[in-house]
Amino acid sequence: MRVYVPLTLPGLAEAHEAGELGPAPLRAYAVTPGLREWYVSEDIEELEYAALGRAAAASLRLLAADADAPRRRVVVALDVDDKAATATPGVEEDTLGRVSLAAAPRLTEAAAVHVDADEAEDDVRAAADALAAADAGDGDARFTVDGAEDHELLWFGVQEIPGLLK
Repeated sequence: MRVYVPLTLPGLAEAHEAGELGPAPLRAYAVTPGLREWYVSEDIEELEYAALGRAAAASLRLLAADADAPRRRVVVALDVDDKAATATPGVEEDTLGRVSLAAAPRLTEAAAVHVDADEAEDDVRAAADALAAADAGDGDARFTVDGAEDHELLWFGVQEIPGLLK
């Protein structure tokens, strides 16, 4: 099963230094029955893209909670045994596609790291700043948060992590 772990750049630096993502249990996103029902598709690539999007949204929440983190969403993609991930029940916005990993995976097991391009930083900063208001129902703030989603995360190999942390 492919899972997507939301992080920030400081979180990625910690994982790089420790050699693993953690501590467990670790929140991630994957193609769950709830995500399949919500997205209404049988195309696994589309469903995985939706799970990646859920992880990117969770990364934005991590950024909103850490004012010192660089304003770039980070998601680590890795393959785990199906039994290693337990789906979070429910189809609510904050649990859709969410899974829990009981063990901290080694960073070397990652298939890829997805990170915002430099030019996304202003929109991601604005989205992180507007997140609380958007959650409270402010339509303009929701529009700002959705603006971060207009930016595709770039793909990087695990060996490229040191360059991302400079």
